Amino acid sequence: MAMFFRTAMQPAVYRTAIRISLLIGTVLALINHSPAIFSLTLSSQNVFQIVLTYLVPYGVSTYSAVKAIRETQNSSS
Repeated sequence: MAMFFRTAMQPAVYRTAIRISLLIGTVLALINHSPAIFSLTLSSQNVFQIVLTYLVPYGVSTYSAVKAIRETQNSSS
């Protein structure tokens, strides 16, 4: 588990995950919550859902990158 977090904290991994999260999270937030966003009527539940909308792509991207890096390292060993 420590190896996972060490790899996930590499700048190339977290920078890419942040970029993907911002792009995909924004698209999904607008698809799912645009009426509330544009009318400025966000409830606390909407805000929580939007935060999750950004966290999920970040987690998926990070997990995928770490897995790919570890598989590459294992195959070259």
